[in-house]
Amino acid sequence: MTIEPTKQRQGIQSIEVGARLLRTLASNGRSMMLRDLAKNSGMPAAKAHRYLVSFMRMGLVEQDANTGRYDLGGFSLELGLASLARIDPVRLAGPILEDLCERIGETVALAMWGNHGATCVRWVEAGGPVTVTLRTGVVLPLIASATGLAFAAFYRSPYLKKILDAELAAAAEASNSTPAAIMDDLDMLLDEIRSHGISRASGSLTPGINGFSAPVFDHSGRMVAAITSLGTIGNFDTDWESTLAKSMKEAAANLSKRLGYSGISVSTGNSARAPIIG
Repeated sequence: MTIEPTKQRQGIQSIEVGARLLRTLASNGRSMMLRDLAKNSGMPAAKAHRYLVSFMRMGLVEQDANTGRYDLGGFSLELGLASLARIDPVRLAGPILEDLCERIGETVALAMWGNHGATCVRWVEAGGPVTVTLRTGVVLPLIASATGLAFAAFYRSPYLKKILDAELAAAAEASNSTPAAIMDDLDMLLDEIRSHGISRASGSLTPGINGFSAPVFDHSGRMVAAITSLGTIGNFDTDWESTLAKSMKEAAANLSKRLGYSGISVSTGNSARAPIIG
């Protein structure tokens, strides 16, 4: 027997109505009086109160006995933590990468921090006349790739500093300079990257190839991945305000939102663009 789609989608309307109260509490960020909670949820105070009584019995909502204000309860916290524990950035990134690749027509990839540094964990090939590939498992340098620069600008890890020092020493020897001089130039570049919220590289790692990389943050405000796009010089616009750059940042913001990111860095209390390399 085949069940009609409309039958499958039937639910309990009262639960959906009551959920508006939970969404209001979650989005407000602090406890609320009944009148404000009801108004922001679009329902009469008496009706909101009945829902809140049931939610308090379930542990979804709690009320301060002194102020009368309502807030999310312990069971809401349990649900949130359980949901976060099930989040898989690589799985969630799949459809986002596919959509981004289709929109910009360039090879895109997801990189995460591994045992040896910024590591490509997934990529989607554009499949055009000139194909740019990025092998899964490849480790990208911090100062010579868009992906590495994104991690250098936004990621926090003691191990990152060790890798960076090694790359600076190698670059200084190759250019007959000093690590300090190269670091001064890199600091200015990282500040520029943080101000734009995205990194870029032009032919520094692979001749003839440009790249953008946008940071992805989790619910705690920490960078957990980078979305990177690669294309050939002449066809790949590296202007900070290009449509390509905006599409990259939108995709990274979309994945960050799926990971619970609110736009606030726990470590700085502000935007997650604070300098992290010294």
